[in-house]
Amino acid sequence: MTTVLVLYHSQEYGNTKLMAEAIAQGAEDSGAAVTLINTNEERLELDRYRGFDAVAFGSPDYFSYVAGGLKTFLDDWYIARKASPDGLSGKPLGLFFSHGGGGKAREPLESLCGTLGTQIGETIESLGTPGANVLEECKALGAKLAEAAVS
Repeated sequence: MTTVLVLYHSQEYGNTKLMAEAIAQGAEDSGAAVTLINTNEERLELDRYRGFDAVAFGSPDYFSYVAGGLKTFLDDWYIARKASPDGLSGKPLGLFFSHGGGGKAREPLESLCGTLGTQIGETIESLGTPGANVLEECKALGAKLAEAAVS
């Protein structure tokens, strides 16, 4: 079975969590087994990350940058790939973020995650609480990730 990881950070308003859950739903509807991890609650070990076929990364915009929990994972990934690169790179990936009006986290999110794999679709952005159209985009991204993982 195809496995999809949705790794995100969400704490204050829960907007990024809503997007993560929609991505998970889209992947599950396409037959993938999905694991949701909020970096605000859990630190993902790299050996576990290696086992996923595709991944979606999400963050709120904090000071025009990605949240610290997601950045910690990216730092861990960067260090680990130099020592033992197997299973760390080349995965299909999707990107999403939420913000309260700045929206400048897109560039660092795309830049930081760009070396982890091949981006599927466009980065999804939500200004505040994600509306129905943003959640549909997220579901579609989840389905695309599940499909790309088996291709």
